[in-house]
Amino acid sequence: MAADFQRELAAMAAGHARVAGMDEVGRGPLAGPVVAAAVVLDPARIPPGLGDSKTLTARRREALFGQILDCAEGVGIGSASAAEIDRLNIRQATLLAMRRAAAALPQPPDMVFVDGNDPPELPCACEAVIGGDRLLCSVAAASIVAKVMRDRMMARLALVHPAYGFAAHAGYGTAAHRAALTAYGPCPAHRYSFAPIKGVWTRPAG
Repeated sequence: MAADFQRELAAMAAGHARVAGMDEVGRGPLAGPVVAAAVVLDPARIPPGLGDSKTLTARRREALFGQILDCAEGVGIGSASAAEIDRLNIRQATLLAMRRAAAALPQPPDMVFVDGNDPPELPCACEAVIGGDRLLCSVAAASIVAKVMRDRMMARLALVHPAYGFAAHAGYGTAAHRAALTAYGPCPAHRYSFAPIKGVWTRPAG
């Protein structure tokens, strides 16, 4: 089933002028931030081909990313760092990134559709939709923005910490990443509360 704009239109018809879709990426990796995006689409300028970012090629995501930024009425991006993930836990850090994404929109949303079943507390109406990144155009757009932004963040981290190959695996626990951890230990971009790092290394102070 292709994503459509019907739920957003229904929310707008119910009086919610600015309807945003929201999604996050990066719950599972061993390193790097969790990143959320909120997108308010212009009903008259919805980029064709929006869908779950995981089903799209990197080239297609980049193309849609540019179109979303050009066409959307608003885009907000929020993140929580590896250190915040360690301090708060991944769930709370994800909810924090979502709140930051909503707050980063140029105008406050009146309604937010969030992918999944664990929405953040927001100062507006909010509805969680399981599979929302496949069903709602605005949530699909948010999933693309969040994925592209996090991949770019991980590419920048790869320049700072070149031993780990972050640009290739985005911090996920691939065999190459785990081998680098064994060889070099973790860096500040790693999540010290995640296995196999937890209990072996301690995050440096500062």
